[in-house]
Amino acid sequence: MLPCYVVLDLETTGGNALRDRITEIAAVRIENGLETARWSTLVNPGVRIPPFIQALTGISDDMVQEAPKFEDVAHKLLEILDGAVFVAHNVRFDHGFVQNELARLDMAFKVKTLCTVRLSRKLYPQHKGHGLDAILQRHGLHTMARHRAMGDVEVVMQWLKVATQELGAASVERVALDLLQGSACVPPQLETAISDIPDTPGVYLFFGEGALPLYIGKSVTLRTRVMSHFQSAAKVAREMRILTEIRRVEWIETAGELGALLLESRLVKEKQPVYNRQLRREKALCSWYLQEDPDANPLLKLIQVDEIAPGQWSHLYGTYRSKRQATDALRLLADKHGLCPQLLGLESGKGACFASQIGRCKGACIGREPRVLHRARLQMVLAQQRLQAWPHPGRVAIREYQEESGRTDIHVFEHWCHIATVSDPAELEELGTTRQVLAFDLDTYRLLQKKLGPGMTHDAAVFVLPSGAGSVR
Repeated sequence: MLPCYVVLDLETTGGNALRDRITEIAAVRIENGLETARWSTLVNPGVRIPPFIQALTGISDDMVQEAPKFEDVAHKLLEILDGAVFVAHNVRFDHGFVQNELARLDMAFKVKTLCTVRLSRKLYPQHKGHGLDAILQRHGLHTMARHRAMGDVEVVMQWLKVATQELGAASVERVALDLLQGSACVPPQLETAISDIPDTPGVYLFFGEGALPLYIGKSVTLRTRVMSHFQSAAKVAREMRILTEIRRVEWIETAGELGALLLESRLVKEKQPVYNRQLRREKALCSWYLQEDPDANPLLKLIQVDEIAPGQWSHLYGTYRSKRQATDALRLLADKHGLCPQLLGLESGKGACFASQIGRCKGACIGREPRVLHRARLQMVLAQQRLQAWPHPGRVAIREYQEESGRTDIHVFEHWCHIATVSDPAELEELGTTRQVLAFDLDTYRLLQKKLGPGMTHDAAVFVLPSGAGSVR
């Protein structure tokens, strides 16, 4: 199949390479078609083997009690793998365990890998199952030691021999060489060909068995970013969970990073992927509205951002997911800056507030501090949280161009809201024929602060739309 390779299998205490440990190793080295080394050993994992695993593998705590620890056999493992391709059925699993065990010993590990699950999918695409049990049944193979390391190694070797006889050595070698590069990282059950994913800007969606995505991400180099998920699976628990469930990848190309960011934010909010912790749909955001009258009581009103017109958003301070979050934040500011909790609406009653009685309020509630001054201090304290006014006379567009694909995207914004993305300047006029409701989105607001905020230097890709072009009617 290949000039030099090692068929390897592990038994472990579980499926998590970050947490679980190896209990058995088996390896057979093949050079120029001939077996040159065979080695297997039990390994003391240093932890208890779960009853389920003991029943599955037949390896008990008593069996490994006197076995060497991984650190005692690491050099032997590296010796048998030296200069060879690491071959395993679902190689990502075995490679991940070896990689993590060696990392705990501060030992480097770099080896080419080949997954025989993926090899089976390529060689026998007409079949659905490609696990060892499916291969045993499909080809009429037999083993007396299923779920033991050497038993499973011998099954893989039997299958490679059968595949070579059925399809020819040249065909098997050609497919193996095609899969060799990067195969350690790619989940064996993945139905999407990595080579089909463009290395251009856009959004990618990971899907499992169901219709809803597991995860949505963005990148300026889609294929590279998708591969980085696979490469980090052995070290990041969340990535490992995703990759055990993933079945296919879909993607949407954009002309640039801004388009990818906007699309990612929208899709995550719409589809609510299980593994996206950021950008998830916000509940209706609330914010503090500062009353103009210094004698108003309370000085602040908590309102829903969407309840007031976009042109009035600059009168709002802070964005919060709940009344409790907003109240807690305001209480901290009041304590820190000596503001009156009674005038802020944090405390009911008349006369002196409790804070003034213990010296934490400057007495605006009882006339010791002028209310005009108290309101001015409050406004200064809140200033950093103020939602910025839209610094443009109307709608603004940002053009992105992707040289490789020739794609152009024009993103249109008004009052910090993303109105639409079009691919042709002529489409801008069509935006003015339909009435659109502006809805505040915190992620878009923060993104545009870096692009269109006051004082920002704009390049030729940013332009103000003439009146009527894509305007709200």
